[in-house]
Amino acid sequence: MRIKGSKWFPTVAVAALLIGIAGCTKNFEELNTNPGGVSDDEANADYTLIRSFLAQAQRNVIYEGTGDYQLANNLTSDAYAGYLAIEQVFEGNSNNLTYRIVPVWTDAIWNNHYILNMSPLERVLQSTRENAALQDIFAFSKLLRVASMHRVSDKLGPIIYTKYNQPNETGGVEYDAEPDLFNAYFADLDTAMNIFKGLQGEAVSTAMSLSDIGFTSDNYTHLLKVTNTLRLRLAMRLSKVDPELARTQGEKALDPANGGLLENVADSWTVALSADHPLNVITDSWSDTRMAAEIESYLVGYNDPRLPKLFRPAVDPVVAGQYKGIRGGIQIDEKSRYDNYSKMQPLEQRMQLMPASEAWFLKAEAALRGWANAGDAKTNYETGIAKSFEQHGVSGELADYINDGTSTPAEYKDPKAIEPGENDVLTGSPYLSTVTIKWDEGASNDEKLERIITQKWLAIFPDGDEAWAEQRRTGYPIQFPVILNYSNGEVNTEIGIRRMKYSRREYNSNSAAVNAAVEQLLNGPDNGGTRLWWDVEDKSF
Repeated sequence: MRIKGSKWFPTVAVAALLIGIAGCTKNFEELNTNPGGVSDDEANADYTLIRSFLAQAQRNVIYEGTGDYQLANNLTSDAYAGYLAIEQVFEGNSNNLTYRIVPVWTDAIWNNHYILNMSPLERVLQSTRENAALQDIFAFSKLLRVASMHRVSDKLGPIIYTKYNQPNETGGVEYDAEPDLFNAYFADLDTAMNIFKGLQGEAVSTAMSLSDIGFTSDNYTHLLKVTNTLRLRLAMRLSKVDPELARTQGEKALDPANGGLLENVADSWTVALSADHPLNVITDSWSDTRMAAEIESYLVGYNDPRLPKLFRPAVDPVVAGQYKGIRGGIQIDEKSRYDNYSKMQPLEQRMQLMPASEAWFLKAEAALRGWANAGDAKTNYETGIAKSFEQHGVSGELADYINDGTSTPAEYKDPKAIEPGENDVLTGSPYLSTVTIKWDEGASNDEKLERIITQKWLAIFPDGDEAWAEQRRTGYPIQFPVILNYSNGEVNTEIGIRRMKYSRREYNSNSAAVNAAVEQLLNGPDNGGTRLWWDVEDKSF
């Protein structure tokens, strides 16, 4: 993060901005509540208010507040991605991990993640939309809105986006169907891309320097690369449900004339946090999360040199010195049973939004699908692994790893399981992948895709949001089913959970709209078993 002093832009712009912000508070108070306890009176020539809004939005692309991160991420996507599990007996062990969705937990996705991003970003967009001097801030806000809201819609499905703060004749605010959401996301990314392209090569404004808490360069090229990589991520999400649109948008992202993708570890998109990383608090101070069985299986089976960089050995006497994870959805009688299994290594005080390695794996899949300007799948795949190794400081072991054609994910066995054998996933099990690391040009496209997604899953840790979305899209990495399913038949144990429920706040304050969204826009009832639009049943390549 770079700080260049307190003066931002001309006084005329200040006045216009403050007028615009004040005007944003007139409609639909429930959804546009002034966030973060920051009042309009705090705005001044130093742009305290607008900078606060943008900082809040960046830190809430993945929610930084520890309590709500735990509810909205750690007890949902982090667990469903196969990254982290809980050793705590929450809700009498009848909770999200055993497929009984706990309303107060999942309410945090809407009440905090959604509202605390849409509100500040809408206010910034309204105040900069017509101001020629602030178009970089306008573009940045568009980028942040897509980066944040696609994570919400990836968990819930249809959300309020294009009609935000626009109540209908009954006072409600209508939801967008998922196809319309993706079109709106791409349109917003078009706006951001075109503005950043027009500014490419120019030194960033003081406004942008003070606003972007993840800033890594002296010009707009980095933000352009972030925009393109985010477009490629979202294009790939549609690869099965709308392959034509996926290709069109993917090739736009890959077109070198549009500015390129994230390439080097230094390009990785991260933002500075205002306090300790929430996962550090949840892991150590609260002692509520531990390594998951799936990531143990893959990292241990592959003899992956990133393992000690990501996790600490268990200290439980039964498995001391081993890297030992907890299987999701099992019987847990007391916290002490698994409290001394493997913890995460502490994370720095930054939130990872998009590592450069992800861009290379996206390119690998794009090449596999024959998209223009994607390059060679093998080269992209191996470069993705290389960038991840570089990120974690283990590059010296890269050659042996990428040439390993024999190692496979390890069987999982928990010696502390309450029921004998309930946590065994042994060789030959359909839930234990046999995919190896080394690229095999003669393999089927399905096997190649499994390699790409498995290594991407390892590389983007701990981003459970993206990992869970990709697992639902592709079926990879192969995961273990839960042992206990308390969904009352709503979630199929073999298929696994597909989404979260809408917030009770929406049912109370915007009931007609959310009910219409469920009845007309969602592919089924508002429960954890309903697939999202892009989560098609046939996962074959």
